[in-house]
Amino acid sequence: MSGTWDSTGGWATQGRAEEHAPVPGGGLSTAGLDRMREVLARPVGSGAVPGLVALVGRGEETHVEVMGTLSAGGHEPMRRDTIFRMASATKPVTAAAAMVLVEECRLRLDDPVDPWLPELADRRVLRSLDAPLDDTVPAHRPITLRDLLTFTFGFGAVPAPPDTYPVQVAIRELGLDTTAPDFGPDEWIRRLGELPLMRQPGELWQYHTGSDVLGVLVARVAGQPFETFLRERILDPLGMKDTGFHVPADEIHRLPVCYAHDPETGGLTVWDEAAGGRYSRPPVFAAGGDGLVSTADDYHAFYRMLLGKGALGGVRVLSRASVELMTGDRLTPAQKTEKDAFGDHFGRHGGYGFGMAVRTHRRDLASPGQFGWDGGLGTSAYADPAEGLVGVLLTQTAQDSPDTPNLIRDFWTAAYQTLA
Repeated sequence: MSGTWDSTGGWATQGRAEEHAPVPGGGLSTAGLDRMREVLARPVGSGAVPGLVALVGRGEETHVEVMGTLSAGGHEPMRRDTIFRMASATKPVTAAAAMVLVEECRLRLDDPVDPWLPELADRRVLRSLDAPLDDTVPAHRPITLRDLLTFTFGFGAVPAPPDTYPVQVAIRELGLDTTAPDFGPDEWIRRLGELPLMRQPGELWQYHTGSDVLGVLVARVAGQPFETFLRERILDPLGMKDTGFHVPADEIHRLPVCYAHDPETGGLTVWDEAAGGRYSRPPVFAAGGDGLVSTADDYHAFYRMLLGKGALGGVRVLSRASVELMTGDRLTPAQKTEKDAFGDHFGRHGGYGFGMAVRTHRRDLASPGQFGWDGGLGTSAYADPAEGLVGVLLTQTAQDSPDTPNLIRDFWTAAYQTLA
């Protein structure tokens, strides 16, 4: 059953569009789906999240739960086709775009990216993370595409409070600490090139920035805007019609309000409105790290393509070999040191492929080999090849308090109980 948790705490049915009896040895369990519905209803009923869309798919069977409203205290219900800010769940799509160019032999995994990104050539590297910006040594080697895909190119999020280190101050002063800069990709990469690397290329996994650099690289190699390339080579072939970097004016009613948490009270506070908000117009910089908006069905298609070893519905987007490369663990133990130091948020998966996490051990119900990623604004999408399972959970409540991370974990615990 798909439905909406209404303002009185009741369950408003929207219909069971895709109900199927469990298939022995496959499919989805009715009892498991009932349990998942109960689990998801709790945070919506309590107001921890205003609303959500959740999808589980296995083979040709798909089940969707739709609960709550587009805004806290509002009356407009969530719908199956609600459009969400995907945040860092953008990263696997960006990695796939880069692999399209690898397959066309327009990029090579281990060649320097200097010809396309001269701003990042001849790098200097901080002697230590807390060093002044002029206390550097030469980079041992150039940055490669593989470094960007695995987040080991030497620059990324710093695991410390803001302005702890000089490089963090410089990042803020250059306007590189925002998800929506008011300058374009060429200016963004130029400013990034003003800073030294934090680590030697290939030394250590550092979160996020590699995906934004990938978006600039793809656009330059393709000779067209990043979004145009994505649409032509990935989104349109997969039927991802509602995925892009903004929501058009005639569809803005499908975008929820996005919330963060007040650090003092823990209550919801508006981070981004729908109409007039940052996703209501084309961005100046289409960020490969966190810029996409999308729907549950669109992301289901993307992950079904990956489960299908690069093809969906007779349309091939990537080769089997490329998907296997993307979805395997590509980090050495030494490269994982900082990733694992983040604790459960980044370390619980064990491994990292190209733009996404990879399960290397059975720590919870997910099988080894599961791959995917989450978004800081309350999104999560993974696929499990061992079970043929895809799960997508979409909210617009940030992961800056325990509520949303706990919801995501509970969703995955429940999702694995839906296996027949």
